Amino acid sequence: MHAPGARATSDEPPVVTTSLSAMYGVLGVGSIARAIVTGLCEGAADAPRIVLSPRGAAVSAELAARYPTVRVAADNQEVVAESEVVLVCLRKADAALLGDLTWRPEQVVVSAVAGVGVAQLFEWVAPVTRVCRSVPMPPVADRAGLTAVHPPLAEARVLFDQLGSTLEVEDVHAYEALSATSATLAGFFEYLSTQTDWLGGRGIASDDARRYVAATFAGALASLKAVDAPDFAELATEYATPGGVNEQVARELREHGSFEVLKGALDRALGRLAT
Repeated sequence: MHAPGARATSDEPPVVTTSLSAMYGVLGVGSIARAIVTGLCEGAADAPRIVLSPRGAAVSAELAARYPTVRVAADNQEVVAESEVVLVCLRKADAALLGDLTWRPEQVVVSAVAGVGVAQLFEWVAPVTRVCRSVPMPPVADRAGLTAVHPPLAEARVLFDQLGSTLEVEDVHAYEALSATSATLAGFFEYLSTQTDWLGGRGIASDDARRYVAATFAGALASLKAVDAPDFAELATEYATPGGVNEQVARELREHGSFEVLKGALDRALGRLAT
């Protein structure tokens, strides 16, 4: 089920035929930018031209060395000057530098900066008239992402459909709620790490413990890729065999308020992201 005002633009596995005519620029080259560039270029017969900012110099240099259509600009202004679609992957604290750059009216800006609204972006990148926000996540590196975009923008859809699929969101509040749930990844991996550490405390070699926990969750999540996959509540019931240990652990987490704590954390994350 999609969020209110949202629709997915692709339900099929992406075909790698990257024939994007636009010249892409990337401002801020960290882990998400690396994932996007990798998804666009790795194994692509006709990878797009991409110019990277020197911010994140080590990652930029690595990507330019790996992919022949990627190069590193001398500075941020050169990125903007040479690009038709500019993907902004800066930290929020650095995003105001957009206002120091010279933009062209026909350019498109796709922002992946959390907590910076469209109105602020328009102010910084004037006279640009086409701007959107997005939430690309690490699976875009494998062309398996579902990237939320607000407001819908054709150029963003072309970009993110090449990296999996796009969830176009008309309503800003729905978009921000979706963005808040992406803040659970660190907690999820700490959940797995806790199990791995617990196994280590019982004599299991750390590599074996990590592989076992990873395989358990990867196997459970694999079924979710199907179009007709059951919803999460149904799966929770399915795994919680009455009287079994899965039921016990889920019940104890529930009784101790773990899931309510999660909801509270999401509320506070949403409060930080709302603009």
